[in-house]
Amino acid sequence: MSFSPPFFAPIVFREAAAALAQAQQIYSASLQHLRDALQRFVAGEDFPDKVRACYPFVRLRSSTSLRPDSRLAYGFVADAGVFETTLTRPDLFADYDLRQFELLLANHGAQGSGLEIGSSNQPIPLHFAIGEQEHIEGQLSTERRRLMREVFDLPDLAAMDDGIANGTQDLAPGAPQPLSLFTAPRVDYSLHRLRHYTGTRAEHFQNFVLFTNYQFYIDEFVRMGRELMSTAPDPARPSELDDCIAFVEPGNVLTRRVGCAPEPHDALGAPPPRLPQMPAYHLVRRDRSGITMINIGVGPANAKTMSDHIAVLRPHAWLMLGHCAGLRNSQQLGDYVLAHAYVREDHVLDEDLPLWVPIPPLAEIQLALEQAVADVTQLSGYELKRILRTGTVASTDNRNWELLPNDRHGGPERRFSQSRAIALDMESATIAANGFRFRVPYGTLLCVSDKPLHGEIKLPGMADQFYRARVDQHLRIGLRAVELLRSGSLSQLHSRKLRSFAEVAFQ
Repeated sequence: MSFSPPFFAPIVFREAAAALAQAQQIYSASLQHLRDALQRFVAGEDFPDKVRACYPFVRLRSSTSLRPDSRLAYGFVADAGVFETTLTRPDLFADYDLRQFELLLANHGAQGSGLEIGSSNQPIPLHFAIGEQEHIEGQLSTERRRLMREVFDLPDLAAMDDGIANGTQDLAPGAPQPLSLFTAPRVDYSLHRLRHYTGTRAEHFQNFVLFTNYQFYIDEFVRMGRELMSTAPDPARPSELDDCIAFVEPGNVLTRRVGCAPEPHDALGAPPPRLPQMPAYHLVRRDRSGITMINIGVGPANAKTMSDHIAVLRPHAWLMLGHCAGLRNSQQLGDYVLAHAYVREDHVLDEDLPLWVPIPPLAEIQLALEQAVADVTQLSGYELKRILRTGTVASTDNRNWELLPNDRHGGPERRFSQSRAIALDMESATIAANGFRFRVPYGTLLCVSDKPLHGEIKLPGMADQFYRARVDQHLRIGLRAVELLRSGSLSQLHSRKLRSFAEVAFQ
């Protein structure tokens, strides 16, 4: 075995599928090199030099600063220069990568440069090359574990920051400009974190994501998913759900829909001994346009953690469905709140996204959520406005904000009143701000579960009655909103509203 990394010199491609196949070949060869070396290391073999393999890269050379004639907000570079990014998991991201390659060639192919694919100089950390079922820690002595970092590349946090997404990356003179928001190590890091936090593999995640802060919503989603899997599509009564083919639960427990042929990997899942920190459930469609639902629990830290990592999967949209405190006396328990602005007192993103940056509502999301409420409740006009209010949602990092003093120097109640907030929670502003930061369309629809400013707090009996009456309807509204978004124009959904001055080409 050669201890030199497999090296692939750059080759220019003018056909997207061929470029993708070359990236897949480079990645596969690199992983095999590391895995073979690891097996020999575990067996006790010593190496004369460091074992290394690198990610593939894609590079575009543009000779013009003219914007291509494209109605899309992505798929092109706006300036002359060299643009590149490293790639990982070209198997998982095959459809996504192929689409980006096709757009770049369509918009810049006339320049004759094509796409260059080759081996980068960015090492693949060993942790990201080990398969999910491979566990080597128990086979190594303490001395051999210590020696691993001398032989193999380990994750380097300096290669995983969000400078590109935040617009703060400081490129060295003459360095290529980025093609993507995320480098390969940053993507790999998030894929591993997703598996850890949600208990499911990245392969199961769908392109529409629902976040919630209550287990009740998950319970209802699981009930609906399992029920759907037990019935085959009825040709006599076509449904939007006919394309749903599987339901996946933590531990990668996969249930195929009746009538769908099983696949060999279906039986590999097993229920975990305990639920992960933020369990994910996936209603899978053939084209991955299904729904992933995650219980992020309570608090902005969880909301940031999960959206930080899901962003690398480039979903079409994510929505927050949860409970909130109603701040207006005119609101009733069970009313809905459609956020069109956010007061950010969550603080977890202050260093990444300054507070002076506005987080705008996205018309496509707002219209879909409002229409979904009307469709599910069968209300319109004044009756719809009676239960659905659009306004500012404040998010705080202090669960006991009610206990803070409201004196002549100001306090939370005064600030919320000055902001015109109509509802308060702990996650929505974080989800929206990270959607803005990572160019993922976002929206929030909350349900009023208590009114602490008016003495209406949740008591056990009230809570049970409220949850029974509202959770099912609220979830169906979220599912209906996804249907509306899926049936619309995804290119319009990924619009210019979330793009910066010097934007990367990849969506």
